[in-house]
Amino acid sequence: MTLTIGIDVGGTKIAGGVVDEQGRVLQQLRVESPAQDAAAIEDAIAGLVGRLRMRHEVEAVGVGVAGFIDRRRSVVLFAPNLAWRDLDLKSELEERIDVPVVIENDANAAAWGEFRFGAGEDVDDLVLITVGTGVGGGLVLDGQLHRGAFGAAAELGHLRVVPGGRLCGCGNRGCWEQYGSGTALVRTAREEAATGSMLARPLVERAGSVEAIDGPMITAAAEDGDPFAVEQLATLGRWLGEGVASLTAVLDPAVVVVGGGVGAAGDLLMTPLRAAFRRELTGRGHRPELEIRSAALGNAAGLIGAADLARERGE
Repeated sequence: MTLTIGIDVGGTKIAGGVVDEQGRVLQQLRVESPAQDAAAIEDAIAGLVGRLRMRHEVEAVGVGVAGFIDRRRSVVLFAPNLAWRDLDLKSELEERIDVPVVIENDANAAAWGEFRFGAGEDVDDLVLITVGTGVGGGLVLDGQLHRGAFGAAAELGHLRVVPGGRLCGCGNRGCWEQYGSGTALVRTAREEAATGSMLARPLVERAGSVEAIDGPMITAAAEDGDPFAVEQLATLGRWLGEGVASLTAVLDPAVVVVGGGVGAAGDLLMTPLRAAFRRELTGRGHRPELEIRSAALGNAAGLIGAADLARERGE
């Protein structure tokens, strides 16, 4: 049995785990991410790998990074929430830890994890949508991870859904993640609560102030039957469902998997998402309808996928 290590590098945490050939995580560690210090991030990755290798013999390491990775799976071209620009991370890490390293976009890694061992393991075509601070994505087409001609495919959150709409962190306006992310959920709830809406008053009282409203609180309130919170999740689901319908017109996947932190809302999000998808699907009623599933691997999808890609050396 061969073992590999998967590392998931984010803006707030770095998670690492030893993963076997069946996608099982045998040991997992987590540290805070020194996101604005490039050298410190590498130190943290090397440290995690070293600690995991103390108990397990591994043959390779896969690193999932929230950023643009070149086609060779080596250079981090741009990571918006990390201090990496045009960095040959593969070479630098291989020199430090002395095992083969594969670098992958974090959402691509998560998509591969769900395809191999999670919600998409029974199909050949899958779209993963990660809904958290932003909207990320990964594509598996005909059983292969699709990276595009230059390695930057599946930046789904930056599809333009509202021309001239809200300013996005990417510099454009009207991107999907400005309407279909956890950040959008919180922003919209706060904006409506700030108008003095009577419907929002119970949520404001629960939070203590408009500014203290956050995503988990909205989900918890919705689970308790708060009509305002239920409405906020339904609006988010509508945005996501309409986007999935547009993606389906282009890609025609067998399954769309929805993951990320906001996925914890379960049917409060997924039911309106599926309803909006059915309303907007091109050719509805006259074509096979894909399944929209909740992610199965949770927060471990990225490191599991990265570890498996390392086993296959990124193929």
